[in-house]
Amino acid sequence: MSTDNSIAIIDQAAWEDLVARFDGRMWAVARAFGLSAADAADAVQGAWLRLVENAGAIRDPERIGAWLVTTTRHEAARLSRRARGEVVSDLDVPDTALPDPTAAVVDAEFGRQVWRRLDLLGEPCRSLIRLYVLHPEARYAQIAVRLNLPVGSIGPTRARCMARLRALVEEETR
Repeated sequence: MSTDNSIAIIDQAAWEDLVARFDGRMWAVARAFGLSAADAADAVQGAWLRLVENAGAIRDPERIGAWLVTTTRHEAARLSRRARGEVVSDLDVPDTALPDPTAAVVDAEFGRQVWRRLDLLGEPCRSLIRLYVLHPEARYAQIAVRLNLPVGSIGPTRARCMARLRALVEEETR
């Protein structure tokens, strides 16, 4: 494996967005296995590592959330078996490229929840986040022109908007 190939396709902003979107769910999956905090951290870290290792082989980037949840589940199961003293082999872990129907349902419901909450945000947050979701390749300059905002304000505005959206989503799940 060439790390240049797998890491090059994940830029810093995209990576941070992936972490912001999926890290909490991955932790929930790992902790659902009854793992200690340290083992849950290992499971989540292992799933992120698998993403870096397999980024070029992901067939459907739209399904990255399901892939991460499934991979976290496999990592957590492996660590759980190890903690119980069972022998763990690579043959025990199913192919993580296969779609997991449970993860698909969870991802779909979470997506609907996020879109409902997005509608509660005011402008420019609503438009800014929609642009990022619908056009992830868009540059700050393009977004600034589209929203009539200074280029230098796009990053900080995006961070504030994502924090507001995250708070709204978390509020709904309580």
